[in-house]
Amino acid sequence: PWAALAALALLGACATHEVDFQGEGAGVVGEGAVVHAVLETPPVGQPGQDAADDPAVWASAHPVMVKGVATPGFVAGTDKKAGLYIYGLDGRILQFLPEGLLNNVDVVEGLSVGGRPQVVLGASDRTPGKVGVALYRFDPAATQADNAVQYWGAIRTDVVEPYGFCFARRGDQVYAVLVGHEGELRQYALGVDAAGAPVAREVRRAEIGSISEGCAADEASDALFVNEENVGLWRYDLDPASGAARTLIQPIAPGVLVADAEGLTTIADGDKRYLIASSQGDSTFPVWRIDAGAPQYKGRFVVKDGVVDGVTGTDGLAAAGGAVGPFPEGVVVIQDDVNDEGGQNFKYVDWRDIRRALGL
Repeated sequence: PWAALAALALLGACATHEVDFQGEGAGVVGEGAVVHAVLETPPVGQPGQDAADDPAVWASAHPVMVKGVATPGFVAGTDKKAGLYIYGLDGRILQFLPEGLLNNVDVVEGLSVGGRPQVVLGASDRTPGKVGVALYRFDPAATQADNAVQYWGAIRTDVVEPYGFCFARRGDQVYAVLVGHEGELRQYALGVDAAGAPVAREVRRAEIGSISEGCAADEASDALFVNEENVGLWRYDLDPASGAARTLIQPIAPGVLVADAEGLTTIADGDKRYLIASSQGDSTFPVWRIDAGAPQYKGRFVVKDGVVDGVTGTDGLAAAGGAVGPFPEGVVVIQDDVNDEGGQNFKYVDWRDIRRALGL
């Protein structure tokens, strides 16, 4: 079977045409276990505009201050026409940073500035003159009312169109992983200099093969997962010394993962860990268990109309396990292409509902 997968990968690598399901294909919904979102953010951009793209979730064990609001964490969401939103775990807007053409966003801990641990956000940046990765930081221990996410610096790159982005941790090292629109893979070791500014060093470059975007890391299994949109889901080692070596976990296939294969995220549920993908072509979300050797496919879910409208044509998604504000065991935040009230937005789904629907 691995030989067959390799053959599929070779054929798929020849495909360079992007299948764009934004808007026109967003009404196509495949089969899957049904769940419902419990809340949503305000619309992003204008009605009919392709603006909302990708979220990231960060939770705190105690309330933190964002623009005068005490919150147990936040969701960052990109408006790829204008900048970065910071939402509360109740969906309301806490902050907007008019930073330009940001596409994918992620969040990580593990870096300090002036001896103070920071929450660091990174976003792929396609703004002319700023192409690369935009970096932001948030001080979770600061208590002043004006504490907020603030611009920190940037990673410049040779990638013509930055597209996908994710952070990864491997021991004490924080990595920033950038995926280019044409399938470029760049991995940077991220640090802080004596003046408190970010510094980045490229430690890996590889070619995925064709248009790619979603990426997610799992430190415990030393894995970096990347979606090649019209080919399938790849697993790389997090160790940059592994270079371009990879394994095809799931080729594009009806009923499992349908092109475009878009966002990726991981979630920890006790001693279990899962990988969730966005199958944009049929608005479904396949799930793999990744803590027990080779990834094990566990089924798919769909988000149907409920308290808020359902989810279609998803681009990015993000998850966090454990207590996340009003979500006692975790939350999955998903971009929604066609929203019933105005432009695109982000929907929040309780992880317990997904776990129950799939029998995990």
